[in-house]
Amino acid sequence: MRLFAFLQMFAVLGVALLATPVSQAQIASQRLTLCASCHGVDGNSQLKGIPSLAAQPKLFLENSLVLIREGMRVIPAMTGMMDGVSDVEITELAKYYAALPLAAPPTDRDAEVFARGGKLAEGMRCGICHLPDYLGREQIPRLAGQREDYLLHSMLQFKNNQATGRDSNMAASVYGVSDQDLKDISYFLSRLAK
Repeated sequence: MRLFAFLQMFAVLGVALLATPVSQAQIASQRLTLCASCHGVDGNSQLKGIPSLAAQPKLFLENSLVLIREGMRVIPAMTGMMDGVSDVEITELAKYYAALPLAAPPTDRDAEVFARGGKLAEGMRCGICHLPDYLGREQIPRLAGQREDYLLHSMLQFKNNQATGRDSNMAASVYGVSDQDLKDISYFLSRLAK
């Protein structure tokens, strides 16, 4: 509940800042401040359920931001935050986050769960689209080192046909996969070093 109020405050602040004539550099700085409030100042999220943006492919970030701006991908916490953001600004934000280094993954590792998750990811051929190192490419997101809770949430959304505005191939990829298997895959991917 506090996170929602915090995000609303930043949404109002963002609208107020955009109503005042400012330079392009100030707008970029203000947008980055808004983004950092959830996704981390270095693009590595510390908030539950919020993805890290650092080291994501630029095209993936651009596509995601456009879909959010156009209302085709609904993320309640971001409602209104992308209103009026130009394509140029989206490209600059995507370049910025794509260039940031990914934080080191969690060091705790249950060898059995990690191995099981790796075997499942390999068997489901996740590396075909996301690349064998799971770093993603073009419009396909990086999975390696992403937050475990966010990975699981996303895969469950795909499995339950709730991933509106996202790649429908993923729904087919996780169809019939047990929640436990998705947990193990999330565990594995979140602990992969870049």
